[in-house]
Amino acid sequence: MNAPFQSPGESSRGNDPRLPLKLLIAAPRGFCAGVDRAIEIVERALEKYGAPVYVRHEIVHNRYVVDSLKAKGAIFVEELDEVPDDAPVVFSAHGVPKAVPAEADRRKLLYVDATCPLVSKVHRQAERQIEKGQHILFIGHAGHPEVIGTMGQVPEGQITLVETLEDVASLPFAQDDNLSYLTQTTLSVDDTAEITAALEERHPRIVAPKAEDICYATSNRQAAVKIIAPSSDLVLVIGAPNSSNSLRLVEVSQRLGTDAKLIQRADEIEPEWLEGVGTLGLTAGASAPEKLVREVVDRLSEWRLVEEEPVTAAEENMIFKLPRQLTE
Repeated sequence: MNAPFQSPGESSRGNDPRLPLKLLIAAPRGFCAGVDRAIEIVERALEKYGAPVYVRHEIVHNRYVVDSLKAKGAIFVEELDEVPDDAPVVFSAHGVPKAVPAEADRRKLLYVDATCPLVSKVHRQAERQIEKGQHILFIGHAGHPEVIGTMGQVPEGQITLVETLEDVASLPFAQDDNLSYLTQTTLSVDDTAEITAALEERHPRIVAPKAEDICYATSNRQAAVKIIAPSSDLVLVIGAPNSSNSLRLVEVSQRLGTDAKLIQRADEIEPEWLEGVGTLGLTAGASAPEKLVREVVDRLSEWRLVEEEPVTAAEENMIFKLPRQLTE
């Protein structure tokens, strides 16, 4: 007796009416060492000093993380003048201008600096370049907290922001001027390479940083998207709209010709996005916890029969030490 006819994939699905969906999950994704450290700093400060602990600016750019810390007793503010004199305050992972800890010292505030060590490294480089009499060209995005913090490490007028190739072309410096450059840690690797190449062509004597300023986590997450995007019909990036590294992941996919959407939570996904999609790429910016990734997988599984396939671009095992004041 002949076996009954089965449509493709039916044998593996049984009577499940959901269409199959291959889910390419990028690795590395989500939290980096600097974000892990910053969140733990707030949690340790709450344990040590008790609630409330004030945090200047979002500790990292993720609403879920911020709301979770609020529930534990953290109060988020934009400026130090919102912090009472007797309350502890944490500075965000993005870094702050020198004027901020100076003001905290003046007010004798108890503060903990959660600046990512890789951002602090850029701050130190900026100081050294100024000591050598170099004018700094800083590649970054205007208004981003990391850019504000880094530009605030040096005297006004000694650093110039460069955002685009057009900015490079309009710089008012001569070829023999004493210049150096630094970059924001969460930029597009490819865009930054184009801008630095243009700077070096226009100003052959410009001094480059001793090591790459774009952090390992940003580079690794972009590398993973470069692997999954060409094989995907759509890429979802979990991250906040004010998260630089998350926005760059969307751009990386789009430049490879694959549509990408930035989402903060699973409930933002619309079922029609999956029409005609057989393979979906999924990643998360460096401020997004793994819990949100699993939420998205569960949401997709409501509509499709999901087959997860991890795609690894690099292994990460970086750990940053906590400030001594929280470990003693």
